[in-house]
Amino acid sequence: MQQLQHLGIFLSNQVDKNKFINTLISNQATGKLSIYNHQKGMVFSDATINAFIQKEHQYNALSSALDTNRKLQTYSSGERKKVFLNYCIHQQPEYLILDNPLDHLDQKSRQTIINTLQQLTQKTQIILLANRMVDLDILEIPKAAVDDNSFDLKLLKSIITPAHHFLATQIPAPLEPIFLDQDILVKMTNLCVHYHQKPILNQINWTIKKGEFWHLLGPNGSGKSTLLSLITGENTKGYGQDLHLFGFQKGSGETIWDIKKNIGYFSTAMIEVFQTNNTLEQMVLSGFFDSIGLYSQASDLQLNIVQQWLELLGLSAHKNTAFKTLSIGQQRLALIVRAVIKHPPLLILDEPLEGLDDTNVSLVAQLINHLSQHTNLSILYVSHRKEPNIHPKTIYQLTPNNKGTTGAIHP
Repeated sequence: MQQLQHLGIFLSNQVDKNKFINTLISNQATGKLSIYNHQKGMVFSDATINAFIQKEHQYNALSSALDTNRKLQTYSSGERKKVFLNYCIHQQPEYLILDNPLDHLDQKSRQTIINTLQQLTQKTQIILLANRMVDLDILEIPKAAVDDNSFDLKLLKSIITPAHHFLATQIPAPLEPIFLDQDILVKMTNLCVHYHQKPILNQINWTIKKGEFWHLLGPNGSGKSTLLSLITGENTKGYGQDLHLFGFQKGSGETIWDIKKNIGYFSTAMIEVFQTNNTLEQMVLSGFFDSIGLYSQASDLQLNIVQQWLELLGLSAHKNTAFKTLSIGQQRLALIVRAVIKHPPLLILDEPLEGLDDTNVSLVAQLINHLSQHTNLSILYVSHRKEPNIHPKTIYQLTPNNKGTTGAIHP
């Protein structure tokens, strides 16, 4: 029996990951990775899962290969990964590329995936790709690093470079400050949500005040997305309930703009949307106009404020660089600044560190802490990980059960 050739690879964000994976899967690898050429491989990643879901939607059909009577899109993030991993295993590939398999998973789902992978190493070759050093340790397999687009394997070592330290402590002032008379931004009292008679949220009581730093924590499928959509005013389930948003009771005649103008929002999904030909400067400027890209003439004052932000981040030299050619970490910094450039009372950061390598995690975490310490923004940080370098003051913990998810506050 041929010995299985497993490999864990730390990938820097400087690497073109899609090209790297395509090189492997198309049998064009060179050097030490050429051992996988002429073998049948498969890719387990968020991208392949999304492509599978798009195919389901396109043909409006179930896939018998999933061995289930449900479409993949109907599962929560955690269950979706479990189902698709089983699908990959049943295809019996000679090797399986695992691209950050633990991203977007709660602790219980992570452990389930890890257990499955540990068993899988007994019969299938594994190529584990991870952007975080800690995520390489889930399997006891040989490890290496790829840190540029030569795709050459290098010895795994501490290749984390010191993160940039911001050049100033002062945050650029807003062009037009947003004034709210009350300290309470969001207040939910005994809030409940049902979909098709299925309970989702049950008796949620939560108050967010000016200047607070919250961590919204809960397992996959616990209703975090539903809760966020209630806060942003997009969810119609808020009508008729004791839900107050920025001084308005939901359904009292407010417009969606009355709510959204008070919120800065970032999620990892935004990176895919913002793939225009705009420069870094133009992308940050678009935050003044709430547009995807810049289509309006910026004023001298707006240009000056953006320049101050870029100086703070140490990115002034890149202001005319195409946004889509920046590193992932630089793109994250830019989109977070875009979200806060008007100093909205509430900043929502939905998994801002997912997909980043350790260097860029340090960089983005530094910006989040800086905003917390030097502004009066309320920050709502959403993540499955408890990051050692990010320090929310309070946790709002969601706990699902058959009567609907409940919430509790923890220091």
